[in-house]
Amino acid sequence: MCAAFAEVLGLEGVGVDDDFFELGGHSLLAVRLISRVHTLLGAEVQIWQLFDTPTPAGLAAGLGLAEQGRPALSVRRRPERVPLSFAQRGLWFLSQIEGSGAAYNSSLAMRLTGRLDKKALHAALRDVIARHEALRTVFPTWEGEPYQLVLEAGEVDIDLVMCEIDAAELAEAAARAAAYSFDLATEPPVRTWLFTTGPEEYVLVLVAHHIVADGWSLDPVARDLSVAYAARRHGRAAEWEPLPVQYADFALWQRELLDDGDDPDSVMARQLAYWRQALRGAPEELTLPTARPRPTTPSHQGHITPLEIPADLHRRLLETARERGVTLFMLLHTALAVTLSRLGAGTDIPIGSAFAGRTDEALDDLIGCFVNTVVVRTDLSGDPTFADVLDRVRKTVLGALAHQDVPFERLVEELAPIRSLARHPLFQVVLTLQNTGAAAAGGISQVPDFPGLEVQPLSAGRPGAKFDLDVVVGEAFDAHAAPAGIRGTVTAAADLFDAEMSGRIAACLVRVLTAMAADQSVGVGEVDLLDGVERRWVVEGWNATAVGGGVGVGLVPELFAAQVARTPGSVAVVAGGVGCRTPNSMRGRVVWRGC
Repeated sequence: MCAAFAEVLGLEGVGVDDDFFELGGHSLLAVRLISRVHTLLGAEVQIWQLFDTPTPAGLAAGLGLAEQGRPALSVRRRPERVPLSFAQRGLWFLSQIEGSGAAYNSSLAMRLTGRLDKKALHAALRDVIARHEALRTVFPTWEGEPYQLVLEAGEVDIDLVMCEIDAAELAEAAARAAAYSFDLATEPPVRTWLFTTGPEEYVLVLVAHHIVADGWSLDPVARDLSVAYAARRHGRAAEWEPLPVQYADFALWQRELLDDGDDPDSVMARQLAYWRQALRGAPEELTLPTARPRPTTPSHQGHITPLEIPADLHRRLLETARERGVTLFMLLHTALAVTLSRLGAGTDIPIGSAFAGRTDEALDDLIGCFVNTVVVRTDLSGDPTFADVLDRVRKTVLGALAHQDVPFERLVEELAPIRSLARHPLFQVVLTLQNTGAAAAGGISQVPDFPGLEVQPLSAGRPGAKFDLDVVVGEAFDAHAAPAGIRGTVTAAADLFDAEMSGRIAACLVRVLTAMAADQSVGVGEVDLLDGVERRWVVEGWNATAVGGGVGVGLVPELFAAQVARTPGSVAVVAGGVGCRTPNSMRGRVVWRGC
């Protein structure tokens, strides 16, 4: 058990009483630890066991409580037509309805400075595609059903498109590349461009459809490409350790694990029962302060604002997490739920969260679509304190982690919410914490080593807006492993929000995090979401409108409630027969422009 802890945490050794989270563990590493324990000890550990007893001694003592292990992920016998994974199936259907584009592509961009060997780079790209079957898979149909067709490496000759452009044109050129539209039925879902912007100045852009590469796949892409380039510069092929499985093996294993939903003791049946209970009665759509009505067909255009959490607040948040027995993700989720509630979304807040889905260590170095989005529903009713909400979120997140095998697409089929092309089902707001640091480094956690070249990761193009709000963050640490801040972005759908809205939400989120780190006994409704300028405008600008008259003393909500008590059935607003009771019940959702 100590060896498993040390391997996952990247440490030379771990003592029997060392705390996993105090040593730097988080939710993503917790999932990897569970997979490593399964490999080393043949035991199935539940996520709640690790959070309740986060030491090697404590976890080992509770192994007898673990459920029976699941079948191992290994090379599978291939049928004539390999089915799509659940995530791939959902993406394939979306591609048939909406087409392809930037919103459904993963992009890797790197500035390469120095004497680049273009032939070696092109050969290295071929090597990476030969290594990973997912990058040479097309998706034809048979009797209306899509399937995976893996092409032989010799059948795929990736074209490295070379262009000489001015540096001023780079951003637009990279954006066009990132928005490339793939024909999934006939075309390998990966494309590459090499832009030359000056003497020994290059930018490499690699674009792959999400159906074969999620965001976590960019790390193995960059790593394998650098290894292959180093080898090809010396005229030889890369010497890799063989991959334990390919993506098609995962898709077949997933079907084997999850298809048997009719058996009440199966993994699928047990986990679906959890989600039916967890999401019963959840709102179909969050009420947010939009500037425009929702269009029938989204444009996927977005307004993007940087989110910056300073190092001092980062440090205090990590201290709070240790004291409360929660993770940074749970803190961030709590703060986002509180922010949305204060903006008028109510007290029942479902937020989507992307889990890596790499629950078996055989998948760590594989390129593919493993990510699974789960719904984390937060209850803010009853005037809770931050401590109350953190306890609720901790329980909910642990439940989601323990039942994350159910693909989101399968969950939607089971719950059958009202479907609409205008909005995402079950949630419209997403929070992603990229623990690898990828949020701040162009999608990859470590800068790859290309011999003879200086490498700088870049952001490729303008990512599309798949949700109403999308918050993506990652941690940064200095050379001494001290917290150096949390950085990321807030993307707001341009169909619904004006450009400044993403900035307001980012600012409100930081204020909520600051208040939570300072005192968890404070009620979430007591946090001041206005900064100094906004407060002066509200107090002095909006308040400079006094008029005489017979209005009694009291706040507007109190006066309105008193009038409701006197004449509850009288007409309040001429809008389809809405009476006083309705706006009175909605008064807590009034949103001021200052936030």
